[in-house]
Amino acid sequence: MAATTAAAPIPAKGVVQSWAYALILLATGVALGVSGAPAPLYGLYQKQWHFSSFTTTIVFAVYAVAALAAVLVSGRISDVIGRKPVLLGAIGTMILGLVVFVFADNVAMLLLARALHGLAVGSMVVAGAAALLDLRPAHGARTGQLSGVSFNVGMAVAILGSAALAQYVPHPLRTPYLVITVLCLLIGIGVLVMREPHTARVPGRVRIAKPAVPQEIRADFWFSALGVMAAWSVLGVLLSLYPALASAKTGVHNLIFGGAVVAATATAGALAQLFATGIPARRAAIGGDLGMAVTLLLTIPALATRNWVLVLVAGVLLGVTFGLGFGGSLRHLSDVVPPHRRGETMSAYYLLGYSAMALPTVLAGWAATRWGMAAIFPWFVVVVALACVGAAVIGIRGQRAERVRTDASEVVSA
Repeated sequence: MAATTAAAPIPAKGVVQSWAYALILLATGVALGVSGAPAPLYGLYQKQWHFSSFTTTIVFAVYAVAALAAVLVSGRISDVIGRKPVLLGAIGTMILGLVVFVFADNVAMLLLARALHGLAVGSMVVAGAAALLDLRPAHGARTGQLSGVSFNVGMAVAILGSAALAQYVPHPLRTPYLVITVLCLLIGIGVLVMREPHTARVPGRVRIAKPAVPQEIRADFWFSALGVMAAWSVLGVLLSLYPALASAKTGVHNLIFGGAVVAATATAGALAQLFATGIPARRAAIGGDLGMAVTLLLTIPALATRNWVLVLVAGVLLGVTFGLGFGGSLRHLSDVVPPHRRGETMSAYYLLGYSAMALPTVLAGWAATRWGMAAIFPWFVVVVALACVGAAVIGIRGQRAERVRTDASEVVSA
């Protein structure tokens, strides 16, 4: 996930250190890692504190709501006061959330920690994307690609590392957060030393970006939006409930297995985004949407076999199609949105994306409390798979309409 921001003027030569670009990519990757780090630990919280799957999904949804609020305001704030203060504020808030996790002894503290991380990650993603464009304004497509890869890699490393630390070191609900805190402090020092990349301030008041969609790209927008909604609804359940479900089905209760399932999915998504840039955006999105529908359905028999290898393979296939679908959808929307309407269109895009991450996850958690996760998971999969197919159908229709318009213009010009 990455917000699209108009490129700032090119800084004067020598103003920004050459390592700043890599540092910000690392910072955004770590931020997404922080968002996923609790995923393999939710089962431990549930056992120790005796709360339900529904509570787990509420804790997860708080993050999505807070991140959405940050996405709507942090871009404008960074335009007015600069990228560096927003990045430092995001890192500070992230560390504060990690400290709350370390001392958490009840659900209320988990909710507070997740809310702080939602605010931090939302701000980091938006301000980081803008800072990367400030540093390399002529490489927007490459920056978007690298950002997507860093997000997925950061999440994979953090989830697997969190699971390993929780499994093999003392204090499993504290040590992972302490390790990540040290890493955030080091990144914070780097950002503190970094010079401000946004040299030209934008005067004006800080305001919430109003979501809106230009009439001329409505069909393209809904194609992309349905793709991200389907993908992120899968991501929400994958991060909050799926590790525990996979462990229960396979009988493998080692935390590393639950973390590996999610990490493998995230890594496969990163590789798909890295190597799929040669595929036209609409084609990649359509293929990814259809692929997600198929691979989602494959998770049902994979879990039914109770074979951990098949469950892991299903996660990898889901990650590949997720990377194609999400990456292609975002690239397609970025290609068609008018530059002067970019902010409000991307606000609408992320509003739908974060809503799709939070609401289905909460519903799945509520249903799991009443009927069990194993019972409701197939129904959830079928609904999301249908949404993926719907997004693909819209994309295919748009592709045909675009082809007709192109043929007609060629006839006229001839």
